[in-house]
Amino acid sequence: MKKLLIVAISVVLLQQGFAQIKVDRSKKPAAGPAPVIAIKDPVIFTLPNGMTILVVENHKFPKVTASLNIDAGPIQEGKKAGLVDLMGQMLAEGTTSMAKDKFDEAVDLIGAEVSLSASGGYASALTRYFDKAFNLLADGLKNPAFPAASFDKLKSFTLTGLKANEKSAPAIAARVNAALSYGKQTAMGEFTTEETVKGLTLDDVKEAYKNYITPSRSYLTFVGDITPEAAKELATKAFGEWTGKKLVLPVIPLVKNPARTEIDFVDVPTAVQGQVSVGNLISNPMNNKDYHALLVANQILGGGAESKLFMNLREKHGFTYGSYSRVGSGRFQSLFTASAAVRSDKVDSATAEIFGEILNMRDGKITQEELDNAKAIYNGSFALGMEDPARTATYASNILINNLPKDFYRTYLQKINAVKLSDLKRVSGTYFNETSSRIVIAGNGAVILPKLMRLGYPVKRYDRFANLIVGKPADKKGTETPKNTNSISAAEIIETYLKAIGGKEEVKKVTSLSAVISLDMMGRTFDGVEKRMNPNLQMMELKMGTITVMKMMFNGATGFQQQGPQKKDFTDKEIKEAMDDKGVIPQLFYITDGAYKTNYLGTGKVDEEDTYRLQVIMPSGRSTVQEYSVKTGLLLKEETTSTQEGADVPLTVEYKNYQKTGTLLLPTEVTRIAGGQEIPFKYKEIKLNEGVTDADFK
Repeated sequence: MKKLLIVAISVVLLQQGFAQIKVDRSKKPAAGPAPVIAIKDPVIFTLPNGMTILVVENHKFPKVTASLNIDAGPIQEGKKAGLVDLMGQMLAEGTTSMAKDKFDEAVDLIGAEVSLSASGGYASALTRYFDKAFNLLADGLKNPAFPAASFDKLKSFTLTGLKANEKSAPAIAARVNAALSYGKQTAMGEFTTEETVKGLTLDDVKEAYKNYITPSRSYLTFVGDITPEAAKELATKAFGEWTGKKLVLPVIPLVKNPARTEIDFVDVPTAVQGQVSVGNLISNPMNNKDYHALLVANQILGGGAESKLFMNLREKHGFTYGSYSRVGSGRFQSLFTASAAVRSDKVDSATAEIFGEILNMRDGKITQEELDNAKAIYNGSFALGMEDPARTATYASNILINNLPKDFYRTYLQKINAVKLSDLKRVSGTYFNETSSRIVIAGNGAVILPKLMRLGYPVKRYDRFANLIVGKPADKKGTETPKNTNSISAAEIIETYLKAIGGKEEVKKVTSLSAVISLDMMGRTFDGVEKRMNPNLQMMELKMGTITVMKMMFNGATGFQQQGPQKKDFTDKEIKEAMDDKGVIPQLFYITDGAYKTNYLGTGKVDEEDTYRLQVIMPSGRSTVQEYSVKTGLLLKEETTSTQEGADVPLTVEYKNYQKTGTLLLPTEVTRIAGGQEIPFKYKEIKLNEGVTDADFK
């Protein structure tokens, strides 16, 4: 008790003392001197199979880490894109002598970390347990079990992830930018698709393992409480007899930037923001004489919250939550990019501002204060990073892989702090292009395209897989006039759908729907009910046993969402969106209610089925793109947005397995994909015009 009293008094005295100190908060505190970096040279030796061993002793703490890096370089996969990553995931699914659950249990039992991937692996543990952790790492790499059930599971997860990103503007922009910059038939520009993943087999995984998991061109780095002699003994015992295919680092030809700056646009009708990426290809090996100056220049341009881009686009104009830039480095060509996710109506303005800041860097409009701040950030972050054993391991192997001088990291901060304003202007002019840049934009074309012309750059349109769209020029609304060889209108698509499910007159008779539903997720089954009644009353409840895990209700004026005991009322925006569906079969109202606007967007595909794409702008202003089968007229897919925790996220809804319900044909499998999560509902029983009353929505 006395000790607690003394501590409390000490705190009060400290607070009073601080209160008497006058601090001028209008001035930033001066940066301290650059920390002195002390990095030991690793002890290096090579095993007969080609594996290079590096040992960095540090007996400060009783802990050891081992990082294995297989330096295969960029791998071109072609029609099997996604294979190497999937193979890397399979390495963590157990070994020939230990199932995954037993392997994970063995790791947890000693409080270790063990991870495996297509580029190697990592093990970390207290010194007294490190031998066991390291041997688990070796077992995982040398003796993977590759169980078929795990392959099917991981393949399914991969496909779900791809679906979740189908309408993600940032994901699309990054994919298209790499594909156009490097060429999508190259290792640096190719990308994984549903088609390439669906074609993968377990035999493909086993073949990829033989080709790329090998001691050739591998670097095993030990950091921590271990001697070189002990590390050599461990490595020799675990990997000395390991053999594998000899790797050869690929030679990748240089790619040219565009002859002149261009805008490459991808239409994502459901995107609530436009993703903007401005940049160009650069060659920036780590032994580049401009390497350190270029890092500082990038920090000033877009490295953080005090950068030019952030202060301009967020603080000054309020276009975005943040804008950043990045410079790549390494033995192969890389990208310089300046990017931001901005409001759709401000994409043109934001693009102009990003270019303006790039030009400011090229013109040398950089203050000494900006330079000093950037140096201070590097001084602090670099020294802090040295506390991470994994970072130290990377530094050790980087020196060998990139042919760097031994003192590269010891003199790192000296070279950062030697950068001058004149250096910044020089490297900005060399690496940040003005006349041969690529501006990649993904977003809502109806809003963004009409304003892009004012920037003065040629505009090319691409689909989300980086295929050039060749067609009629954009109309005044900014959307490309679709080539309509079918001579079909939006109204005809809707009329055909209503006819396909039972006819307009039968649809008019439907005033309510009651359904018994189920949901299988994460190994659990949830049962529930869904009820709807005209004009727009909705209710859904899911239970696990007798416990309600989720409930949603809208009575036409107010509503709520409930998860477990937590209940949250609809916001004004959610109420407006809930009123968008004015009936059990909303398509009926698309052609009878003037509050809806429809546009035919041309043809598309869902899986292998040809579709008509229909844009519907709801009364709330929310946009949805619906795809109807050319063959059957049925709705197969819908892409829109969903409000989650105050933010709009892309939402995809798939409709399958249509079955007769009374006089109508309705889908019995409805899958919602949002925020990376796939939620598959099954309708076990559907009743029309029975089992629903006003009391269900109170």
